[in-house]
Amino acid sequence: MFKKFLLTIFIFTISLTTSLAEIVNKIEVYGNKRLTKEAIILFSKIQLNKDYDSVTLNSNLKELYQTNFFKSVKLDLENNILYIVVVENPIIENLRIEGIKKKQFTEKLYDFMVLKSRSSYQERLFQKDLNLIKNIIKKNGYYFSKIDTSLIPNVEQNSIQIIYNIDLGEKAKIRNISFVGDKKIKEKKLKNIIVSEESKFWKLLSNKKYLDESRINLDERLLLNYYKNEGYYLAKIENSFVESLDDNSFNLIFNINAGKKYSFNSLKLKLPIDFEEKHFTSINKVLSKQVGRFYSLEIIEKILGEIDKIALSKKYEFISASLTESINDEDQLDFIFTLDETEKFYVEKINISGNHITLEETIRHSFIVDEGDPYNELLFNKSINKIKSRNIFSKVENEILSGSNESLKVININVEEKPTGEISLGAGLGTDGGSIGGGIKENNFLGKGISLDTSLSVSEDTIKGKFSYMRPNFNNSDNDLTTSFENTTTDRLVDNGYKTNNIGFSLGTSYEQYEDLFFSPLIKANFESLETTSLASSAIKKQEGDYFDANFAYSLTFDDRDRVYQPREGYRVSLFQDIPIISDNYEVINGFDVTQYTPLFDDMVGRLNFYGQAVNTLKGDDARLSKRLYTSGSKLRGFEKGKIGPIDNGDYVGGNYVSGLNFSSTLPQILPSLEKIDFNLFFDAANVWGVDYSDTIDDSNKIRSSFGLAMDVLTPIGPMNFSLAQPVTKKSSDKTESFRFNIGTTF
Repeated sequence: MFKKFLLTIFIFTISLTTSLAEIVNKIEVYGNKRLTKEAIILFSKIQLNKDYDSVTLNSNLKELYQTNFFKSVKLDLENNILYIVVVENPIIENLRIEGIKKKQFTEKLYDFMVLKSRSSYQERLFQKDLNLIKNIIKKNGYYFSKIDTSLIPNVEQNSIQIIYNIDLGEKAKIRNISFVGDKKIKEKKLKNIIVSEESKFWKLLSNKKYLDESRINLDERLLLNYYKNEGYYLAKIENSFVESLDDNSFNLIFNINAGKKYSFNSLKLKLPIDFEEKHFTSINKVLSKQVGRFYSLEIIEKILGEIDKIALSKKYEFISASLTESINDEDQLDFIFTLDETEKFYVEKINISGNHITLEETIRHSFIVDEGDPYNELLFNKSINKIKSRNIFSKVENEILSGSNESLKVININVEEKPTGEISLGAGLGTDGGSIGGGIKENNFLGKGISLDTSLSVSEDTIKGKFSYMRPNFNNSDNDLTTSFENTTTDRLVDNGYKTNNIGFSLGTSYEQYEDLFFSPLIKANFESLETTSLASSAIKKQEGDYFDANFAYSLTFDDRDRVYQPREGYRVSLFQDIPIISDNYEVINGFDVTQYTPLFDDMVGRLNFYGQAVNTLKGDDARLSKRLYTSGSKLRGFEKGKIGPIDNGDYVGGNYVSGLNFSSTLPQILPSLEKIDFNLFFDAANVWGVDYSDTIDDSNKIRSSFGLAMDVLTPIGPMNFSLAQPVTKKSSDKTESFRFNIGTTF
């Protein structure tokens, strides 16, 4: 009985709908002023001599509303005549933004707004634009802005003028940055991780002191990645918030929940049955090395990088990787990397949008998967990450669509460009003297991803200026081309009777020759002049004059560290050589640098460094003064910088040879409650010896050594470093320095 009732209702509904349908033989349009009758009929998508009922007419009504031309629309179908009655939205006669001095900022607002001059006005879109303007202004640090809007209608013309009068006010500054919650890591270290910085009166050029929502979001990502790389697998940045202060500034607070530290228990690779194990040997080696180490996102990325290399081979073009993670009862992690074959698709087309400044070819250079290639999800994601790593876009979005047939894919990539210029100014003060410097940098010159960098630094006796140019993917080689021009003047006429000026040019590149092995060749040319007075020694006076050198230099570096920033374990070995091509003296410089990092206990990390250099001439001549070697002040604490080794006429002239050994360890257990202080224990040993230009000068061949305690302090005026050192072995002519400090800041 019930089924019969439903059937009756269904038949009645169908018949009623059919009975209400009419054929449209004629269309009449009323109320239109600007738009023609034909245009309105075209927008409605209504056709003559076709049946229309209430359902289909409702769809046509939506079509008219979606044009945004109409405030109201009414459709009536009577006696086969369709009546369309419209009330048009006013046309925007003029749209202006006033009150903002910076033209570029005003144009940015225009670009993002929906309403434009000569478009139709809608209250809904007006409110949307107003909220958008408020959000953009706020994201740029203007939290105290005021916006007055004026709507001036012209009834006769059915038009309207829109005026936004904007008073930006002062930018909101960050007075203090703090970290709360179960953060585990000292505030000093966390402040070095994030981009935002506290506002200080001397920070005249920095824009990082202003409150910026997008920068705070970046800070959160940087903090989370740092915690995860430190082993805090379940770390969370719960939230970040600001506290408004009375002087139009804010406190920026990050709420962190670090949780426990986890280590890798087991890492396994799961393959499809028809995959050959021998092709995945490199991945299994990487997996076995990680067992027992603390969890790190960078380790996971390294493993995925090995999988990428497999995906690049023709044998496994269509694979994807998934990751299964689990926690056991002992704060350890088990990982299973599962490789699967995917459906076979090819890239038909890649569309790029949003790049108003950056050339399309600059973006395409980052593609590993290109048009015509097999679509591989792993390699496509790596391509997107390469685009993001260029640091010239604030946003990179992608969309994968079906192509012209079932085996093809169309990729849409949308980018949002960001400012790529930087201005910096810095100063330093220490027991070695003071210095000031600054620079201007552009990371996307001509939209080609070219990096330009100019810098100038001035210390007590040296002025150094440098200009460098870096062209990525030079000549489609996947290698970067680096060019630099520099000029250095060292004036010691008053104290030691000589002055040198060195003008140099270099051209080079650097690339990964094999896994973790980097080769960096460089061609350089230098023009040097040496000027002396009566205060100079007779040996230095003999070197007075002008010199020209053209050299080939290179370095081979093997880097097995677990990460570049603050490594915990692994090692880095570097060999380098400077070979003369054209020279007056034909000096050859050879050197090496070996550093080992080892986790000790209770978060202590030990660092052992061994280094050495030698300079000699191929013809048996004397090495020039500017080529002689010194040990760095940071590698031999307890002694004044450059004040060990051979002495000529009261001046420490450096040696033909230098070598050293350094051991240091972090001490996180000392005063852990002091958030802005870190301690390090160190032992330094070094030697500078050899005088090829004189048999009468003592070559000073003796090992100098010291031990002590170093302290890094984050002060209100910038990071400060103190070291208290006790020399153990030395030569009587050496100048010791038990206490040293350095302080530096940026503007």
